Amino acid sequence: MEERIGQALREARKARGISLRALAADTGISASLLSQVENGKSQPSVSTLYALVSRLGISLDELLGLDVRETPAAEPASGGAGSTGVSRPGFTLQRAADNPVLNMDSGVRWERLASFDDGLVEALLVTYPPGASSSAEGSLMRHGGFEFACLTEGSLTLTLEFDRYELGAGDSFCFEATRPHLYVNHGSETARGLWYIIGPNTAEDTRERLSGLLSQIAAGKAPSPLDAGDVIRRLSGKGLRSGG
Repeated sequence: MEERIGQALREARKARGISLRALAADTGISASLLSQVENGKSQPSVSTLYALVSRLGISLDELLGLDVRETPAAEPASGGAGSTGVSRPGFTLQRAADNPVLNMDSGVRWERLASFDDGLVEALLVTYPPGASSSAEGSLMRHGGFEFACLTEGSLTLTLEFDRYELGAGDSFCFEATRPHLYVNHGSETARGLWYIIGPNTAEDTRERLSGLLSQIAAGKAPSPLDAGDVIRRLSGKGLRSGG
């Protein structure tokens, strides 16, 4: 997986007509580091990768070149642990052995969990070995969207702007990812947790869409019935389903 990251980033950058120096400046990293990443000579840190993905407007699936696997209709959806995954409209079952894995230069390991391909949510199982950091350079980074997470084991230190928080197993948190942040495992044990990155829209974009949707509801202009699924589809730009 790791070897195609640089190539995919370079292709996405060129497709959008963005120069290497401009992308580096927009994401707060050096042009030399970005060049090394694109040429496969260096792996980006967690924060650097998300800053690049957010700026280029691509999903992890696009970055990794993942294809949606269609499962034959005859396969039972309730297959055992040894059966293959399932991908059908409205349902995805991804086996642990099939999780796409990214090993970052900063020592962090990402496992991409089952997600829909609408680009609204990225689900990740993230592992921080002792001493690992979300930024190999130790600098605070930011990207579009929101981060929701729950630490399931170990401990992490979260620096969010000027504040520092010590996180332990069972602690959960969320914040606007446009705020500068950094994760570091200062402990002697591996830290692991579930992360949900809501995006790729920025927090401001999402607020504007939500405000517009609430205004439509108040004015009686939104189709009825309106449920949580409709709201999510509208916020992700998918539109509302027809009223019944």
